[in-house]
Amino acid sequence: MGAIPKDPTKSNRTFTIVVGVLVVLTSLPVLGIVLLSTSVVDDQLAPTGAILGVLFAAIPVVPLVYAFLWLDRYEPEPKSLLALGLGWGAFVAVAAALIVQSVGALVAGWSQPVQLAIVAPVTEEAAKGLFLLVLLVWRRHLLDGVLDGIVYAGMVGIGFAFTENILYLGGTYNGTPGMGDSSTGHLGEFTVVFVMRCLFSPFAHPLFTAFIGIGIGVAVVTRKRWLKVVAPLLGFAAGVLAHGTWNGSTLLYDGAGFLLAYVVVMVPAFVSMVIFAVWRRKSERIVLTRSLTDAAQRGLIPYTDIDWVVDLRRREQARKFAAAHGGARGVAVMREYQQAAIELGYLHWRFLRGNPPPDFAARGRAYVDRISEVRPHIAFPSGKVMSG
Repeated sequence: MGAIPKDPTKSNRTFTIVVGVLVVLTSLPVLGIVLLSTSVVDDQLAPTGAILGVLFAAIPVVPLVYAFLWLDRYEPEPKSLLALGLGWGAFVAVAAALIVQSVGALVAGWSQPVQLAIVAPVTEEAAKGLFLLVLLVWRRHLLDGVLDGIVYAGMVGIGFAFTENILYLGGTYNGTPGMGDSSTGHLGEFTVVFVMRCLFSPFAHPLFTAFIGIGIGVAVVTRKRWLKVVAPLLGFAAGVLAHGTWNGSTLLYDGAGFLLAYVVVMVPAFVSMVIFAVWRRKSERIVLTRSLTDAAQRGLIPYTDIDWVVDLRRREQARKFAAAHGGARGVAVMREYQQAAIELGYLHWRFLRGNPPPDFAARGRAYVDRISEVRPHIAFPSGKVMSG
């Protein structure tokens, strides 16, 4: 194989660097608050609470991340941005929510019920949703629809829940006031908090923020100008309402309202969101097949390549074939070709829907050029080397 051409469609990394620096800067005060809240008891250093908090809060993170990565298989988002989403939720959103809630409590004197059922949902969903808004404004080309919005929202929600769970778990273990009734013993309360937050409802924050992700996704693909504004606002309102219902339920019937809300509201909402997300994932193949078929008829991509791009099983077969015949370099080229074709498919779909982005022509040409440049360097399992 000859030299692999450089990809002209790779965006600059300024956005990633700026957001990354913000995540790092906010991580310092947030980590300080976490350590103070979970490692200091009666002015004495007691790190056990912080250590247990981190270890047990991390348990639901891996399966949740894997679930959202599974949803993201058709057009994998940049891993750096997914990681930034986690970091934003864990540090930036937590810091913003803590600042607003603390200052507001001092100035407005909110009662505990108001803080729990209204202020926390509004500030926390706004802080988490800001990451999606930033993506919509500065990296809009990375958002191809509702599924992308759900994936990024899920990562932010997972990060936020991770830090919040550390605070609750560590604080409960150490008997921090406001973190639980320690009459049954700190370890007993710790176990209850772990079961409720990490086993029964680890999906809560990702679910709340997913509503915002849906709104952002709709704003990207809709042709209606008014809906581009209204959809994110409705998504935010739905996220706040779900979050407020969840928090407020703990104030009813001496805490028993929590179980009622869990069974009647949260589980049905979660199941509905899962069904919706899986349906959207399945519809991606239909969308890409129709889009790339039309693109092939226009001579933008070989028709015979479509199945190797849109069928996940055949896509993986093509990568294994590339690995067997070209090693790591062969897999990298195959991935690059498939990714360029997928990006072209989503972009062309928006063109077919009558809602192409302003930079449609330039991006489309870049993808087509990239496909033409990379294609001579790949081969599919049929054994036929693709020619340019």
